[in-house]
Amino acid sequence: MSVWREKNKELYKKFKFKDFKEAFDFMTKVAAVAEIQNHHPRWQNQYNELEIWLSTHSQSKVTDKDHKLAKAIDGLLKQSKSAKVDAAKLYTDGGSRGNPGPSAGAFLICKMDGNVVEKSGFYIGIATNNQAEYQALLKGLNRSQTLGVRKLNVFMDSELIVKQLNGVYKIKNKDLEPLYRQVKNLAAGFDETSFTHVPRALNKEADTEVNRILDQQGRKNA
Repeated sequence: MSVWREKNKELYKKFKFKDFKEAFDFMTKVAAVAEIQNHHPRWQNQYNELEIWLSTHSQSKVTDKDHKLAKAIDGLLKQSKSAKVDAAKLYTDGGSRGNPGPSAGAFLICKMDGNVVEKSGFYIGIATNNQAEYQALLKGLNRSQTLGVRKLNVFMDSELIVKQLNGVYKIKNKDLEPLYRQVKNLAAGFDETSFTHVPRALNKEADTEVNRILDQQGRKNA
């Protein structure tokens, strides 16, 4: 790993990533930290390379503010590398009470040995069961890409969605077509992707999270 170098009254470091998306994701994280510290870097990005310069312009020199931000940036890089999972299992579920009605989605990302990397759930709003299933899958795919997963095995208890994604069923509902296309585009970004139907009992954690969020939302609206 390269180190920060002080030159021309600036701290400088060059970063190299797998591709542009990984570089851009890192820039987004750095931008958030810079906003919190109210100290903004000068940077240059070309495809998978990122160069960062830090300087306290009001004093025309490198100060503790620059070293503090440099340390935070290194911490983000370390977190990103430790979070990466090359191959993973993704369990997703979506549900609607009313169909259409109040809906939620959830996903669970696991290493191939079953150890959980991340679990998340979210409220969608008014949607159908199938729309919620697709929304949950989209969130899970997006997060898996951010974690650097290259080989992804997706498991869902919606037989309809799985058969649509595997080309067994055609998309007959026009409201599902845009969601289907988004999923296929995201899936193409992995080296390998598979979609497998499983019984609800084998998708219990994602299903439980969906129902927890819908129960919570119901209490809020009561």
